[in-house]
Order: sequence, then C-alpha cells, then structure tokens
Amino acid sequence: MKLFFYFCLLLALNTYSQTIIKENIQDSVEFYLKQSRFYITSNNYQKAIHYTEKAIEFSDLKKDSIQKSKSLATIGYIYFKLKRYDEAILALQESIQNFTPKKSLSDKSSVYYLTGICFIQKKNDTKADSYFKLAEKIQDQIDNPEAKQMLNLQRGIVFKSKGLLQKAMLLFDEIISKPDIFVSHDTRAETHFQIAEIQFNTNKNELALQNLMTALKLNDLNTNLDQKSKILLSLSLVCDKLGRKAVSFQYIKQHLETEKILSKIEFDRQENIVFNSYKDSKNKKEINLKNKEIQDKLKTSKYSKLISILAIALISILSLLSLSLYKNNIIRNETNVLLKEKNSELIIAKENAERATRSRSDFLSTVSHELRTPLNAINGITHLLIEENPKKSQIEYLASLKFSSNYLSTFINEILEVNRMESTIIIPEKIEFNIHELLLNIFKTLKEIATINNNEFIIDVDKNIPKSLVGDPTKISQIIINLINNSLKFTKNGSVKISAFQNLLNDQYTLIHFEVIDTGIGIPKDKLESVFESFSQGSIEINRKYGGTGLGLTIVKNLVEVLGGKITLESEIEKGTIFSFDLKFNIAKDNQKVVKHITLERTSLIGKKILLVEDNKINQMITKKMIENKKMVCEIIDNAEDAIKQIKTKQYDLILMDVHLPGMNGTDATKIIREFNTKIPIIALTAISLNENRKMLLEFGMNEVITKPFEPEKFYDTISNLI
Repeated sequence: MKLFFYFCLLLALNTYSQTIIKENIQDSVEFYLKQSRFYITSNNYQKAIHYTEKAIEFSDLKKDSIQKSKSLATIGYIYFKLKRYDEAILALQESIQNFTPKKSLSDKSSVYYLTGICFIQKKNDTKADSYFKLAEKIQDQIDNPEAKQMLNLQRGIVFKSKGLLQKAMLLFDEIISKPDIFVSHDTRAETHFQIAEIQFNTNKNELALQNLMTALKLNDLNTNLDQKSKILLSLSLVCDKLGRKAVSFQYIKQHLETEKILSKIEFDRQENIVFNSYKDSKNKKEINLKNKEIQDKLKTSKYSKLISILAIALISILSLLSLSLYKNNIIRNETNVLLKEKNSELIIAKENAERATRSRSDFLSTVSHELRTPLNAINGITHLLIEENPKKSQIEYLASLKFSSNYLSTFINEILEVNRMESTIIIPEKIEFNIHELLLNIFKTLKEIATINNNEFIIDVDKNIPKSLVGDPTKISQIIINLINNSLKFTKNGSVKISAFQNLLNDQYTLIHFEVIDTGIGIPKDKLESVFESFSQGSIEINRKYGGTGLGLTIVKNLVEVLGGKITLESEIEKGTIFSFDLKFNIAKDNQKVVKHITLERTSLIGKKILLVEDNKINQMITKKMIENKKMVCEIIDNAEDAIKQIKTKQYDLILMDVHLPGMNGTDATKIIREFNTKIPIIALTAISLNENRKMLLEFGMNEVITKPFEPEKFYDTISNLI
C-alpha cells in the first residue's frame, strides 16, 4: 500500500527544496525538515535521519511542541521505511504525546494510522486496531472517503488475523462496492488479495483464483512490487491446488523474479546506512554529559594510552570490514550485470511472444467480428424469404444458402473458441445436472443427422451412475457433440456409439469413463498425434471431401483438460476410431434428484413496442421485418444519443441495443439509461468478439445478449421471456 499517500506527504509539510540549502543560510526546524525530505526522496536515509534529529533538537531548544511533533512523526516514518518498527513506534508515540489543540486533524489521523501499521508488522493486532479506531474517529470528522476505505482495509486485515472472518469480509465487501474515485488501485488490489486468502483457506479455490487475477490486474496500475510478489505466490499456490502445474510454475517464476528486484532495492537502501537508533539519539544529551565526566576523570596518561590502542584496533577492524564489503560489492555487481543481461533477453523474448499472441488475437477477433455483420444479413434475409412462402424451385436454393451460412457461422465460432482458450484461463462451472438426461438429449438431437449417411446411432449409459452430479454440463455437452459430429461425418453405412460407464464410486464423487466409437474411415498412425492440433484434418483430400474446420478436436482436447481429464485415441484405417476420456464428478447431496428442464411458453408479442438502436441499414431492415412479422411495432434510431432522449419521453416495452454504435457505444448508453429507468428490458445485439462476453455485457445493465448472426427462434424466445 502507498502508506496513506506516503504518510500524507510527510504530514503535509511544505514542499521540499529541489536543491540542497547550505546550513549557514537558515537555522530552523523547517529548514532541517526540508533537508530531511530531500534525502528521503533520494533514498539517503542516513542524511535524512541526521537532519531530522537536528530538527528535534532545535524544536526542544525553542520549546515548540508543534514542530517537535512533526519532527518526531517524520523520523518515525523514516524508521518505518527502514523496517525498524520498534524505533518507529517509539518516535510516533512521542509525537502523539506532543499533540496540541492547534495540530490539524489530518496530521493526527496520519500518525495514528502509521502507528497502527507498525503494530501490524509487529503482529500485535490488538494495539494496531486501537490506533486504527483513533484514526477512524478523526476521518469521520474530516470526511475523507479514500482514507476511510484504507482504514477499513487495515481493520479488515486485523479481523482476519484474529480469525473474525465474517467481520473482515464485511469490511472488504464495502471497499469493493465503492466507486474508483473513493478507492485507489492499490487499496482495491490489496482488498481482492485479502479476500482470496480467506477463500483459499476455506477451500473456495476457484473464487480465490478469480480475486487473485483481479488483484494482479489492479497491481499492474501501480508500482507496488511487495504486493505483486505476494499475489504471484498465492496464484502459484491456488493453481497448484487446482492441478494446473504449468500455470503454477509460471507464477512462481514471476514471483521469484519480483523478489530479486525487491532484494536489489532493499540492498541499495541499506548498503550505505550507518546510524544510531532513536533510543540512543533521545538520550544523546545525557550520554554527552556522562562522557564529559568520564573524560575529566580520564586525564591520566594510562587511560589516554588505552583509548588510543582501542581506537587503533577499531580503525583496523573497520578497515578490514570495509575491504571485505568492497570485494563483495565488486562480485555482486558483476553478478548483477550478468543477471540484468539475461533478464533483458528474457523480457524481450517474452514481449515478442506476447505481441505476436495479441496480434493474432486482435486479427482473428476483428475478422470474425466483421464477418458476422454480413453473415447476419444473409441469415436474416434467408429466414425472411423462407417465411414468405417461396416457389418450390426456390426452396432448394434457400435451403442451400441457409446451410452455407450456418456452416460459416460454425467456422467463425470455432476459431473464436480456440483462440479464447489459448488467451484466457477457463474456470469450469460447478452446478447440479442429470448426466442421463444430458446424454439422452444429445442422442435425440443428433439422431436425425445420423440417418444422412445411413448410420446406426447407439447410446449406452450405465444405470448405476448417480442421477444428480455436480459439474459443468455445458462443456461436457460441447465435448460429446463435437466427438459425435466428427464420427458421424467420417462414417457411412456403419455405426456410431456413445457410452458412459462408472469406474469408481464413493460417498463424495464418481469417476465416469466416456467413449465415442465409430466404424468410419479411421486415422493413419502417423496422424494420430496431430489430429488434436488446430486446423489439422489428416490431409487436403479429406478436407475437400468431408469439409469442416479442423478445430473440433482441438476444442475437445482443451475442454477435457480444463475439466481435469485426458483424452485418448485409438484408430485403424477402414475399421474405425475410439475416443475415450475419464472425468470425476462430485455427487449432489440429493442423489435421487432429477434435474428438470423448464420450457417457457412464448408470451404474446402482438402490439408490443420495440425500440431498435442500430446503425447498419441492412441490419435495421432485417430486424425490423422480423419484429413486424410477429405483429410488433418497431421504431429505429441509428445512434445512442438520440435513443437516450427518445426513451426519456416515450414508452417502450423493450429496447434492442447494438453494442458497437458510432459515437457513444451501446454499453455506455445502457449505463445512462439505467440511471433514470431501471425496469425497461434491454437486449444487447453484438457480433461478439474475443474481448467481449455475456457476463461483461450484463454488468453494464443489459438483461440479455443476442449474438449476431442470431437464430430467429432464439431471437423471438428471448424477447418473449423478457416482455
């Protein structure tokens, strides 16, 4: 943390001089404190302590308790920076004793806050909390929201240390809920880190991973290396616990690199510092008086000689130590130069790799997005033509056009899916579902496709598998559907079989073995290892004959690994192929529970007023026609600014908001609408890209998302459900 804005810029004293002022120009507390602040910013803490001690002595001479309080607070801050917490606490407490009614509330709050931080470092949570409460009382009077949230963070850390996790979470949740104007990036990052630690210690590892990733992104906006180091270490531990060894290794490597940088900073800070503790400086006058008495008594030659011998011995020892330190510095500097060179090479290689990945992602995202807009026009116009009772001679052409546009949509979706998997960390869901119903629904959906190549389609599910499991049914469906589609495509006049058997069962989880078996053309042995690679289909001839993108098996492999499994492949030319994998599922508490699928009846749409905010003329025409086909009323506005004005004056049943609009985009427009109308349903229309997702769009205040090119039935169902 930035230490309460660097200790409120050293208690809001005057700005330090950029150049050293000679001591004979001015002799005052302000002069010495300016010198001290200059050397603090230069990391020369020995000089900073020297001038601060002079400020303390001068304030004692003038009997100025206000200036002495400031000087003591400054030296307390210096000792804190040097991690000498005992001396820091002593100085800060004496500063508190010198408080006067004239001292500003902001200064008092700063001293209390820093004292509390010192006690946290000393693991004394009770005293830390008492000082934070004193600071909080003052902040309530001066109404500084940002300082208030920083205090809440520290008190939350104290509660967490005492095991009062619920109290800690209440404070952390309050901080996160505040707008950015009231919470610094540093404070917000630390809050997410503290929440993640609580979640990790309570085995909520997925939630901990999400909060740590948020903390790391926020940390990138500041220069807090201590915070970054501990976030990276926690990420490594969480990923390791989740079984993601490779990702865990990368985070621990980054953690160690950050620690090296911190060690170098700490070494530079401490290397040339030689100073007495504050306890010694406090009693300097008394020590000087005693030394004077001793010197008066030690006037004999015997003691003078002894002092000379001791001085010579001390100088010799210091000389040897200096020589040793000099040699060590030379070795250390040579080592550091080599490390810097290697680190520079690694950083350049890393930046090049990241730049290439970003370029590819941006290119695919842009191309896919641009393809979706005309594809939406093709799909929409095809649907409208089919609904208008075309001639029999035209039906075949329209069916071919619809098939081609669906094929292109699948191709674009698979490219985006593969790229998304490579660019982000995918966290599987954990929800209850019925594996029997899931596989049966997939079987019913694909049964008709199996008849195209005259294939027998078989399903075989172990009846002993518990009915209600906990897992990610969406990703499992995606895996099974991709594998079955692959088998059906490469099999003619044969059979395709999907089977699921239970290998292991206990009170908590079950292990299920899945297989998709076909009697198709098979895969050559030299292609078995490459079929899971992107855009790989065995040969150009196969691609031309059977079509497809070559991305389906890549998606399958990645999804199986995300769910904690490993896919295997057995195949023989002209005899068929077997894909198999094992997945572990937790068993739901109610083992007999059957997950019911609720089908919503479409609400009557006749006469409903729809506002369409869309700038593309073709999309305007198609969407309006689809809306009016269901006897709804459609009004079109091509920009967000005019749409906001219209919504304030007219009543609509629903808004269709395009995300990418000229000028103000759809998400910003939705945020403004929600400020004066929270009830009207808003549906986002988007040719969704890699940088967008449904959750992100819903956070702007939208009720649902329809992806271009959209399916007509899904389009109508979504509108009906919201109206």
